[in-house]
Amino acid sequence: MKKFLIITRQAGNFSRLAKRLNNATANELIWADSIATARTAASGSIDLIIIDENVDGRPGKDIAMEMIRINAMANLALVSGLSPEEFHEASEGLGIMAQLPPCPDEKDAERLLSILAALS
Repeated sequence: MKKFLIITRQAGNFSRLAKRLNNATANELIWADSIATARTAASGSIDLIIIDENVDGRPGKDIAMEMIRINAMANLALVSGLSPEEFHEASEGLGIMAQLPPCPDEKDAERLLSILAALS
């Protein structure tokens, strides 16, 4: 069982992704609709932190840097509308394992699960 923290104020945009992640071997999903809530949740045992493009007026990249300081062992995925090249350039060195589209779906969940399995 894996633990996933999803940081977003727009949970509906993540419903298809969340449904697939939750159905895969009874994983646990933790939702945070603010950075303050995410800080508390991230300090525990988390396998993957999924960060929306913008939460509480802060860009996802900034939130990712904060989450790394809180839990350096958690993997990170970040929602971004940038092209893959622009995303790589903007996030290089942060250890972000995956870029997600603004409304991630089941295929994105499968990709995340595959990457996590390869890292295990």
